[in-house]
Amino acid sequence: MTTVSRRTALTPRHLTRTGERLSFVYLERCTVHRDANAITAEDADGTTHIPSATIGTLILGPGTRITHQAMSVLGETGAAVCWVGEQGVRYYAGGRALTRSSALMEAQARQWANPRNRLAVARAMYRLRFPDEDPAGLTRHELLGREGRRVKDCYKAQAARTGIPWRGRKYVPGDFTGGDAVNQAVTAAAQCMYGIAHAVVASLGCSPALGFVHSGHELSFVLDVADLYKTEIGIPLAFDIAAEDEEDVGPRTRRALRDRINETSLLDRCVDDIKRLLLHDAASSAGAGADRDVVTLQSEGGHDVPAGRNYGGPDAGKEMTW
Repeated sequence: MTTVSRRTALTPRHLTRTGERLSFVYLERCTVHRDANAITAEDADGTTHIPSATIGTLILGPGTRITHQAMSVLGETGAAVCWVGEQGVRYYAGGRALTRSSALMEAQARQWANPRNRLAVARAMYRLRFPDEDPAGLTRHELLGREGRRVKDCYKAQAARTGIPWRGRKYVPGDFTGGDAVNQAVTAAAQCMYGIAHAVVASLGCSPALGFVHSGHELSFVLDVADLYKTEIGIPLAFDIAAEDEEDVGPRTRRALRDRINETSLLDRCVDDIKRLLLHDAASSAGAGADRDVVTLQSEGGHDVPAGRNYGGPDAGKEMTW
């Protein structure tokens, strides 16, 4: 019996895996529309076609308008869409999962629902960020303290490496230019990383809200994932950009970050890291990406039974017709 989620025709969502997509595309002062399975960006210089299935995150800056048809195809391809203010100050995003399977989402919910497992995942995240330390046995308070010190040390180390004076992290929501050049670069890099992490989380079918370090926000897990690469990629790149020139820090940071993400295959790495964190073993991680187009019903003892059947009375187990 065909399940409610199965489709007979190939859709744009099948065209490009998450790890093979462009990390993000930034557009401003244009109208975004749809042409077949591509989106178009139209401004005074003409029209540019962008294959929608190759986009991880579409970042829409000031002066952009987007049509319903464009959002329809972006949702179908699983791309995240972010609306940002001037210089990327504000952030909004959305998307659909590329996978048909709920395996990763269910694994995330199981790990999150158990306080001991939730702490174990938080420790594993710390170990990914700082592989020279063993966080085994650390409490949450101790993890937060160590993470704070390591990030401060990273800022100081990058300031010494680039020769940029560092007076501490300063970011006022809604006031991108309130900080100095390096703080602006750090903010721009962080906003882009949030969009990329959201795109990967959404495409894998995970919940953006069920975080293991962050909590209480609809993007808690997105913030968790983005932070995995903060001290390795985001902060060093921001200092490099600010050291080159203090002008146009936001746009130059976005372009440089996009190049760095492609060079390091960060999207593939992000997918693998999420699977290992939630599933633990490599064998389960490899199988979690299978695009199972199957709906089952939960039964006793943790077993699932086929959907589309009647399990009541004399007709128990017989296939239903609608």
